[in-house]
Amino acid sequence: MQESSKRLGYTEGIASIIINTMLFGLKIWVGTASSSVAMTADAWHTLSDTLTSIVVIFGFWFSSRPEDEKHPFGHGRAELIATIIIATLLAVVGLNFLRDSIQQLIVRKSANFSTLGLVVFAVSVVIKEGLARFSIWAGKKTNSQSLLADGWHHRSDAIASLIIVIGAVLGKYLWWIDGVLGIGVSGLVLYAAYDIAHTASDSLMGEKTSDDLTKRIKRIASEASPELKDIHHIHIHRYGDHLEITLHARLDKKTDIEDAHALSTRLEQRLRNELRADTTVHIEPVKEA
Repeated sequence: MQESSKRLGYTEGIASIIINTMLFGLKIWVGTASSSVAMTADAWHTLSDTLTSIVVIFGFWFSSRPEDEKHPFGHGRAELIATIIIATLLAVVGLNFLRDSIQQLIVRKSANFSTLGLVVFAVSVVIKEGLARFSIWAGKKTNSQSLLADGWHHRSDAIASLIIVIGAVLGKYLWWIDGVLGIGVSGLVLYAAYDIAHTASDSLMGEKTSDDLTKRIKRIASEASPELKDIHHIHIHRYGDHLEITLHARLDKKTDIEDAHALSTRLEQRLRNELRADTTVHIEPVKEA
């Protein structure tokens, strides 16, 4: 992992930990004072952001370790494991709040929203959306799944806080609004958990090469080693920011072995330069008509 990417990941994680811990303290205070399950649930959602940011920092630290005897491709997939941990924590938070919200409706318990609570959650919307945008920007810049996941975690919290602000305005007219909002917040959290886990697990299990990347690889091959025909069986293996490509290519069976080696080496070098990928080329004879 590049040092600049590692530094950006640490910066996002530390900023998130500090801000979310402060917001949690404010939210749990006004939520408890208002007897609001939605506010209290969102406070713990915010604290879970602190925990996930700790996971992000750990993931960046571990994935930046160089390759060793047991891990010849480095430790880049540690970040994907960290991302799945984030999703799991989110799911636990969402299920707990869903249970509490349903219980609040069953006992017909209403909340007493205060003006201070309204202000705290309105400010939280702005701050958490700002954190989300920074984290998603950093994730795209560093190609980091865990930063992108953390960004959507922040955004789900911002949306939840916005819903609660709307509910606080309507709370004095509708006794059930707090329980319903709690269910809505839980749904957002659970959906975010599913989406994050789905994306990370796809990368861990191996993804089909995209059409755009396949076309790019074939274009590079035709420019670097035009003698190689019928580029096929392209497989991509990602280990964090380390990329491995394997592919098959056909070559005239009369080609000298040294020439075949030179052609495949030239293609591997070109792909390394343009895609920052280590490539293995398997040569096959051209099929006779």
